[in-house]
Amino acid sequence: MPDTIQTASGQAAPAPAAAAFAVSANAARRIAALKAVEGNDALMMRVTVSGGGCSGFKYEFGLDAALNGDDKVFERDGQKVVIDTTSLEFVANAELDFKEDLMGSYFAVGNPNAKSSCGCGASFSVD
Repeated sequence: MPDTIQTASGQAAPAPAAAAFAVSANAARRIAALKAVEGNDALMMRVTVSGGGCSGFKYEFGLDAALNGDDKVFERDGQKVVIDTTSLEFVANAELDFKEDLMGSYFAVGNPNAKSSCGCGASFSVD
């Protein structure tokens, strides 16, 4: 299913090129599993970018049931990822993935806008 974008008013449409954000199948499966553990099917994964981390900006991930007026919603396999428009400027054309490797299991953003990132991938810098 192609990625879609949905405003707080509930209208869904294909994600425009300027606001593209992809959700991998692994990320969608993990979001579904987290929602099941929480027992709340209304939860969405919120991705936020804020100042901090060792490289200048950091990704923050959390579950949220509320939409704010400036949120964009991206969906994969029925699982929703919410990003505010300010954060979306930093992660446009990126992909949310869920990884399991020797370092552990974690959400990661493959971000073409990042000029550098820290070793763990939790923070990044832009020009």
